Amino acid sequence: MQSLSSRERASNLNELANTTFDILVIGGGVTGMGVALDASARGYSVALVEKYDFASGTSSKSTKLVHGGIRYLPNFDFALVHEALVERGLLLQNAPFLVNPVAFVLPIYEGDMHPVGMPFTTPKGIGLNRLLDIGLWMYDGMAGRRNMSHHSHISREEVLRRAPTLNPEGLKEGFIYYDGQTNDVRLTMTLLKTAARYGAVTANYAEVTGFDKKGEHLTGAIVKDNIGGQQFTIHARHIINATGVFSEEVEALTGETPQIQVEPSKGVHLVLSREDIQIGDDAIVLPETEDKRILFLVPWESRVIYGTTDTGSGDLNHPTSSQDDIAYLLKYLNRYLTVHLTEDDIISTYAGYRPLVKPRQKGRSTAKLSRTHAVIESPSGLVTITGGKLTTYRRMAQDTMDLINRRDNVKPIHPTQSLPLQGSAAWPVAQHEIQRHGARLGLSNEIIKHLGGAYGSNANLIMDLIEQDTSLKEQLISDLPYIKAEVIYACRYEMAMKPSDILERRTSIVLEDRERGQGVVEEVARLMAREINWQATEQQDLTQTYRSRIQDQVVAEKR
Repeated sequence: MQSLSSRERASNLNELANTTFDILVIGGGVTGMGVALDASARGYSVALVEKYDFASGTSSKSTKLVHGGIRYLPNFDFALVHEALVERGLLLQNAPFLVNPVAFVLPIYEGDMHPVGMPFTTPKGIGLNRLLDIGLWMYDGMAGRRNMSHHSHISREEVLRRAPTLNPEGLKEGFIYYDGQTNDVRLTMTLLKTAARYGAVTANYAEVTGFDKKGEHLTGAIVKDNIGGQQFTIHARHIINATGVFSEEVEALTGETPQIQVEPSKGVHLVLSREDIQIGDDAIVLPETEDKRILFLVPWESRVIYGTTDTGSGDLNHPTSSQDDIAYLLKYLNRYLTVHLTEDDIISTYAGYRPLVKPRQKGRSTAKLSRTHAVIESPSGLVTITGGKLTTYRRMAQDTMDLINRRDNVKPIHPTQSLPLQGSAAWPVAQHEIQRHGARLGLSNEIIKHLGGAYGSNANLIMDLIEQDTSLKEQLISDLPYIKAEVIYACRYEMAMKPSDILERRTSIVLEDRERGQGVVEEVARLMAREINWQATEQQDLTQTYRSRIQDQVVAEKR
């Protein structure tokens, strides 16, 4: 597999400064990576830059679901739901190791008037279960032949068997429906490696600070290397702004009034223990909230993800979970479950901003805004893609590149509809080989399962590292499946440049560990130092920077 190390990054920066590309993509989240892959698969020469680390924004802050968006059915947003369900099926086909079907338990209580955030109701709630049944049949139907499994109507007893900590008082019946689950960051990293295989030249910590113009038309972007400090210009025929909630900021750098209007909406999640929730493999949809939100409890890795809120914006670069956000989520958790959890039971929290497309009329709640994406061309030639959701990243990229094809008078082709992502080839066979390889090395079944689910067939490269140095099979944290070899792999093949890149994105240690990685950051930095040739002082500074930022985040949660 192609190297994506710190040395490769330095080489890429040189190439970015000295080559004229067909396409420059600004933004290294899932949408930007999707565009880079689609463009390179269509035969374009592609550059991509990201001001922080890949997937450091919204693309690491989702509910980790690949779903149609059942909450949009009651809003009659059928086109969005259908699009997302089709994309869910394509992702399951093209990256089977990254997507797992999960059953959702949807309980129905006496007196519920707005289950799943329904914006309307019936007199005294009569017939709502029938409406939900019809809606779920539509949900299944819109997925077509790629549907994961059909929903079913279940009894009160079956609801409590699948979700034993649900409050039984007033519980009438329920439904089971199916959606997909993924690791959002691992998906972004997989897109990065697939795009690189097709020739895309990428760099993280490379920030666009301005643009070059010829007349009124953009010809390049001025970029600052946020690690080395140097500044250079990337020249490209087409420039694509895929920066999500920062779309307006980037568009403003052209000197024009931004055409795009983005309403950032903060989503907060709590990470909890499976034992505390007493949850199995099924997710739970909590009943109605006063503001008609839909709240999910989703088993994920060794933990449970619970969320999400839908509140206004703050510092877009540093989203934090406030005391109010946490109190809101705990209120509904303790209302509908028989367990009683407090802030002390929270393992971690995380917050991110959704780039919702803003309506022209003011004063609407962000919970009501559509997740439909928009591709907009500015007079300078800048193309902006924003809105959408994790599940529809591929379609967003396809629509963006269709516009570029039309600009170039080229008939659009859609290669990513059936393009296996890196690590997916012959997955059932590869899965058995990973199991055998891991067993030979003495790895636990938990670690083997984790490596296969995170890296696909590339897990064999991690095991090859262990064969060269058996100490690399040691776990970084005793109750989590992450091993030292993953640090080396991330430095060599995923352009990890700082300890935070490993602890927050290449792995999910910051979410799953009660210390949020502070107890293992020195060891991670030591392993990275050998790969990136850090001096001792640089290693210490990066370690302390990580600890300080985590401590600041914890303090912010108390406000």
